[in-house]
Amino acid sequence: MSPHAPFRTARRSPVIGRRTTALALTAVATVAVATALPGAAQAEELVGTFKVQKGVYKKQGKKVTASGSYFRMIYPNGTKAKGPWFNNTNSKAKDSTYTLFDPGIDGGIRTGQFQEFPTPAFDSRGFALANRIVKPLPFAGINFGLGTAAKDYQSGVTGTLPKIVRNGRKLTGRLDTFTAGWNSIYFNQGTPKANGTRPGKTSTIRGTYDPKTRRYTLNWTSQIVGGPFNDFTGDWFFAGTFVPAKK
Repeated sequence: MSPHAPFRTARRSPVIGRRTTALALTAVATVAVATALPGAAQAEELVGTFKVQKGVYKKQGKKVTASGSYFRMIYPNGTKAKGPWFNNTNSKAKDSTYTLFDPGIDGGIRTGQFQEFPTPAFDSRGFALANRIVKPLPFAGINFGLGTAAKDYQSGVTGTLPKIVRNGRKLTGRLDTFTAGWNSIYFNQGTPKANGTRPGKTSTIRGTYDPKTRRYTLNWTSQIVGGPFNDFTGDWFFAGTFVPAKK
């Protein structure tokens, strides 16, 4: 090329230009539609108290079943779908594999803060005295209670604040230091465990939420590690109404 030849700028193909413009318009339209969709799910942390509905066992339609809030324990060789489940001889339910809850002095599970066991945590018989989440109730002849703490009562590992997140009508969360105290022994029943693992049959938290009524359900399983119930799995079910914390 001659040094005196005029410099020519590269010309964009009209076809490529049209395609680029079309893609850009499509992307903008997609974002606009997604933003405008009614009821689009947005993650929201629910900070407050998940009030515990009293557990009952009664006939509902043609079935006799438990409702409200309760606990069951699966044998090491069992499954959540088929059991077998541990029989609590002190259960008030006709099916003694269900242990029915009454709300404690806090009304239920609090998120954004801990609900620690009192000091002392047990009486001279090994009966748990924790009464903030649920009232202490007998299990195999000995009262157990529930609590959460900055350090896991069983392992001593530092935990995190209880957290439940709503995405649309679904709930997930983290209750890593959720603990049952029984016979002067602590059993971590959280998920994940305070060290971040989910051993055995330990599941994630699954739940439902109605934004209008604030009615909720929460369910998870947590396998016991160590102690007299080693490898048994707690199956926890809570239902009730969520009450937001005051700002």
